[in-house]
Amino acid sequence: MSELTVGKDIVASVHYTGTMPESGEVFDSSEGKDPLTFLVGHGQMIPGFEEEIQGAKIGEKRTFTLTPDKAYGAREDAAMMKIPRSEFASLEEEAKLEIGMSLVAQMQHGPAPFSIVELTDDEVTADFNHKLAGESLTFAVEIIELRSADAEELSHGHVHGPNGHHH
Repeated sequence: MSELTVGKDIVASVHYTGTMPESGEVFDSSEGKDPLTFLVGHGQMIPGFEEEIQGAKIGEKRTFTLTPDKAYGAREDAAMMKIPRSEFASLEEEAKLEIGMSLVAQMQHGPAPFSIVELTDDEVTADFNHKLAGESLTFAVEIIELRSADAEELSHGHVHGPNGHHH
């Protein structure tokens, strides 16, 4: 039997550290946690991440930098929205709204995270861009485990089991 490599319909478990290439600041890491486990080729990861680890074997380490188009996309002005401050009245009874605060709006298509970028007496300016949109990102990745996905995982489009999704 040939050794498994990262490819479509493979369940990959990886350790990773994501940094900003200019500053070296860590924005996310699995260090000290369980590895990240995902089903390759089913849209669970940013596109460039999967592309860069294609063909990797267990134990292999790769470091790569993704441009915004391969990561979280460009920042979009259309993702900025002014919302009447009155819509936050019930929330403001519990917490003070502040610039930089992250919240989640319940939209027609489901939950949508946003951050507050401007506040006036009447309006809240919400930024629905991903916080890393418009950024190049560097990842150091180590392949910890690979296995073929089972039929149920393939039909559901995500991992089941210890580090995966449980119904």
